Amino acid sequence: MTMMKSQAALLGLTTLAILFFLGIILYKLSKITFTNKCSYTVWPGTLTGDQKPQLSLTGFELATGISRSVDAPSPWSGRFFGRTRCSTDASGKFTCATADCSSGQVSCNGNSAAPPATLVEITIASNGGQDFYDVSLVDGFNLPMSGGSTTRHWRV
Repeated sequence: MTMMKSQAALLGLTTLAILFFLGIILYKLSKITFTNKCSYTVWPGTLTGDQKPQLSLTGFELATGISRSVDAPSPWSGRFFGRTRCSTDASGKFTCATADCSSGQVSCNGNSAAPPATLVEITIASNGGQDFYDVSLVDGFNLPMSGGSTTRHWRV
C-alpha cells in the first residue's frame, strides 16, 4: 500500500512538472487570429523576418466571415498580407491577381508578396516585453486590413 502511494505521488509530481513546463512553453506563444470581413474570399500569406523559421501556416484560404488562428513564438517578427482573386490553373499552379507570393502553391513557403500588397507587420517581444504592429502601404494597397492585440492574442 505504501509503495502504491509513493508511485501515485511520483506520478502526480511528474504530471505537475509536465503541466508546469507546458505552461512555460505555452506562455511563450502568441496567438494570431485572421478574420475575413471582406465580401469575398482572401488568401492570407505570412512571412517571418530576421531569417527565422516560418510559422506553421504560410498561406491559406479564408472565406467571408471565417476566422483562423496560428501560433507565433516569442520573440517573433514578420508580416501578413492578403492575396485576392486566386486560382489554380490546369497544371496545378496556384496564382493570385494581387499580392501573389510566386510559390505556385497556397502556402507561400518563405516568399513575400508582390505589390500591390497591404501589409500588417508585427513584432512580438520576448519575456512579455512591448510588442509593436503597423499597417503598411509601402508595397501598395490591395485590400483593407487592420490589426490589434489583447494580451498576446493578435487580430489581423
